[in-house]
Amino acid sequence: MTSPLTRRDLLAGTAAVALTAAPFAFAASASLPDAPARGSIRPFKVSVPQAKLDDLRRRVAGARWPSKELVADASQGVQLATMRKLAQYWSTRYDWRKIEGRLNSLPQFVTEIDGVEIHFIHVRSRHPGALPLIVTHGWPGSIIEQLKIIEPLTNPTAHGGQASDAFDVVIPSLPGHGFSGKPTELGWDPVRIARAWVVLMERLGYTRYAAQGGDWGNAVTEQLALLTPPGLIGMHTNMPATVPDSIRQALAQGHPAPSGLAPEEQHAFEQLDFFFKHGLAYAQEMGNRPQTLYAIEDSPIGLAAWMLDHDARSYELIARVFDGRSEGLTRDDVLDNITLYWLTETGVSSARLYWESKLEFFAPKRVSIPVAISVFPDELYAAPRSWTRQAYPNLVHYNRLPKGGHFAAWEQPQHFANELRAGFSSLRGAGKTA
Repeated sequence: MTSPLTRRDLLAGTAAVALTAAPFAFAASASLPDAPARGSIRPFKVSVPQAKLDDLRRRVAGARWPSKELVADASQGVQLATMRKLAQYWSTRYDWRKIEGRLNSLPQFVTEIDGVEIHFIHVRSRHPGALPLIVTHGWPGSIIEQLKIIEPLTNPTAHGGQASDAFDVVIPSLPGHGFSGKPTELGWDPVRIARAWVVLMERLGYTRYAAQGGDWGNAVTEQLALLTPPGLIGMHTNMPATVPDSIRQALAQGHPAPSGLAPEEQHAFEQLDFFFKHGLAYAQEMGNRPQTLYAIEDSPIGLAAWMLDHDARSYELIARVFDGRSEGLTRDDVLDNITLYWLTETGVSSARLYWESKLEFFAPKRVSIPVAISVFPDELYAAPRSWTRQAYPNLVHYNRLPKGGHFAAWEQPQHFANELRAGFSSLRGAGKTA
């Protein structure tokens, strides 16, 4: 998920500023009032026309395929065999109506904030005193990423927890993603999105809440923390920004790791070095020329391959899934997320966030509020405890998990839910404002 133009620019934090998109118009959404009152919150349902699903199936079945890669591994990109297996399942066995029903079983809403329709899921716990929590997805994720954690968070007593662990959960779709509107003006970067989240939580009546995010969700959540709204008591992230200046400079210049690194610091350096050398192609294109990506708006197979090529470990997991192996994700999980992007026509509008953001993504942001960190081994890099303590002076929780990667809530929902319970446990009773 990073937004730089080049490896050096990524680490230096340079990027252009622009964002244009079509206004919110998803044919599958529930009909909404022509002129909703500013600040109103309206129910939302998904109902995709069958003709749109039929068109998707035809496009997948009729895909024009490239020749096979000339290597035995994924070093040239997403492999033909994996994509053919994905397409076969997508065009013959996949059923969008299942995830549509799952979404419609949840309370969904839309509300206009700063000129953009924001879609969100909002599930309240039946347990009194539940802690409100806003959870932000990234790219190429969506609200689909967080569906598996809703029940463990809102109903902890049925999932190994106690009533005192309960959360009220708010899961918004980022602007330009999913069922949210597509901004029609410049400036929708993580800072502006964070301001919108403050408005959203106030509009929902929450005067005391926590925030969580990974990938772009971390960028937004850190900016939310830097705004220090009165109600925000702490944040949790599974993709923290902790890379020290000396490490960033070595990576940007292609130098070896600085001497004297501890083993976990050396491992993190190697993970980052691999990502910058082999995993930045998507970020460079979206950070430089998102509007050029017409192919992912027109071809579902093109969109799927683009999304699968996010990071090496996630791709390896997904390839195993389509080989029939049991993993944290299923074939339906993967295709639910890709199909959501296809149906909402957000391949290009979501890419513009990379063009828009000017943040040094992995650089510490000097967040002063309480922070909880969960480190999953197959993330882009496993943040060392030493870097994390330097980056977040008010660190209240740090834990390294045995399994999981970039899409941690999606792949390992029980571990993820347990981490949120533990991460915010010390903050639940402190400094109540309401």
